[in-house]
Parts: sequence; structure tokens; C-alpha cells
Amino acid sequence: MLDAIFSLNLRYDNSEEAVSQRQAFLRREKIGICDIVESCLRDQINASDLGMRDIQLRDIIAQLDLHPTLHTLVFTGGNSKNGPEYLFRKLLQSHGLQLHCISNETPRGNRFFYACREITTISLTSPSNAANMAIGSSSLYKLRKKDNPAFTTFDFRVEQYKKVFIC
Repeated sequence: MLDAIFSLNLRYDNSEEAVSQRQAFLRREKIGICDIVESCLRDQINASDLGMRDIQLRDIIAQLDLHPTLHTLVFTGGNSKNGPEYLFRKLLQSHGLQLHCISNETPRGNRFFYACREITTISLTSPSNAANMAIGSSSLYKLRKKDNPAFTTFDFRVEQYKKVFIC
């Protein structure tokens, strides 16, 4: 999605150049990336959030201490069981903190207060193919698809991600 939004013309292979392109973009835009899951076990080898067990979370709160100018966390997935927002809520609870709803519309927004600052969280639709069913049943997607039969679930995500990454 970011490649489409920013017209990056990224390489899609396992080359050093492909890695360097992404790193340069992320540094330029001051975007950090990490998974909230430090480790987990799976009974099946797949990317399903539901398939994770014995989940160990990465301490994102410690990252806030290391990066005092960080003000927004973006989740690529929602609040369903083992989704990033769901796991982050569990992490916050373990620190005696909680999210407060800003908006329930997709992309959903929340906020919490930590170390005398307000941190905003935004939950985008997952980029995984598994999210296509949820997108397909969305009334907004159906409306856009009716207006433009060529409109895809990828286009839907790009529109959503643009709202967050293009200010």
C-alpha cells in the first residue's frame, strides 16, 4: 500500500537494493516498524492471528520511553482475537493503562496517555488476503464497488492507508 501511496516504485525481490529502498523510505518518513508479537507458537504454519498461542508480546511501552517524540502507533489489523489492537490492549492493561476511543469508524482511532503525553493509535484493515472477506462485506466497499466496478480490495486499503500516511 505504501508503495502505491508514495509512488516508490519498489523492487519486489530479496535483493539488498529492495531492502535499502524500504529502509531509506522509512527513515525519510520517520516510520518505525515492529511486530507486537515477540514470539509465539503455532500448530499450523500460516499467518492467521487466531493460530498463535503462547504469545510473548514485545514491550511497545519501552519503545515509547526510547522514542519520546513518538506520538502515533498504527496497527495493520484490528481488535479481533490476537489482532494487533487486541494484543496492544492486553499490553496496556499490564501497565495499568487503557485505550480511549476517538473513532469507531475504519480506520478506528484510540488514544492513551503515557509519560505526560498523548499517544494516538490507528487500526487499519490488515493487508493480508484474509481481510478481503471483511472488506467485501463492508457497506463502504460495496458503495465504492457499485460506483466503480473495477474498484478492488487493494484500492479500498490504499484509500484507507492514505488517510493515515498522507497528512
